Amino acid sequence: MTPMRATESEAEARGTRSRGILARAALLGTLFGFVLVKAEVVSWFRIQEMFRFQSFHMYGILGSAVLVGMTATWLLRSFGAVTIDGERIAIRHRESRGLNRRYWLGGATFGLGWGLLGACPGPIYALIGTGSTVLLVALASALFGTWAYAALRHRLPHY
Repeated sequence: MTPMRATESEAEARGTRSRGILARAALLGTLFGFVLVKAEVVSWFRIQEMFRFQSFHMYGILGSAVLVGMTATWLLRSFGAVTIDGERIAIRHRESRGLNRRYWLGGATFGLGWGLLGACPGPIYALIGTGSTVLLVALASALFGTWAYAALRHRLPHY
């Protein structure tokens, strides 16, 4: 048996660390899925209530998510947070170019699909896990749309 070179051992250590990070991320994702299901955030009825302005439930959850995101961004900037590899996390400010058509069209398309489907694509795995197997069609459609964009990206306008 030949001794491993330093680069091979470093690569093996990185691979082991990556598997550990992925395992923790999968565990946290699964836990987050349970929370979404128990909070009824993925409920078709709750989503319909939101679109019909019949309940504050979803607006409260979405609003609190925006506040958590703003607070987390502020904390990352304030304390000079670093990644797992020790690189500094840099959140750059983007110049506003006014009303950008592609964001409005993308948002409208996303919202239309969300409204027609009656489910947010984010927790689609949690919905499938609850037994809503009809959403496998939605997942397949989302994956096909992602593939189609990747295949056609070079032909699409990007600003």
